[in-house]
Amino acid sequence: AWREWLSAWRDFQVKADEYRELDNERVLVLARFAGRGKTSGLEISQVWTKGASLFHIRTGKVTKLSLYTNHERALADLGLSE
Repeated sequence: AWREWLSAWRDFQVKADEYRELDNERVLVLARFAGRGKTSGLEISQVWTKGASLFHIRTGKVTKLSLYTNHERALADLGLSE
């Protein structure tokens, strides 16, 4: 599904702004997105630019990944503030 979603974008990039270790098993990464839609030509910044990824890690391996297209929503869901 991720590969299919990425195929819709030209020059899609994710740049990490901040890493937050929430506990022994979770790391939150706040990030910025950049890219342009292949069909629409729409710049991703016209839709959303800041998101987050929540990594669940056990014994050095990612066991779950939650993606957010809005970093404020990620912070709110996790009970965190900026």
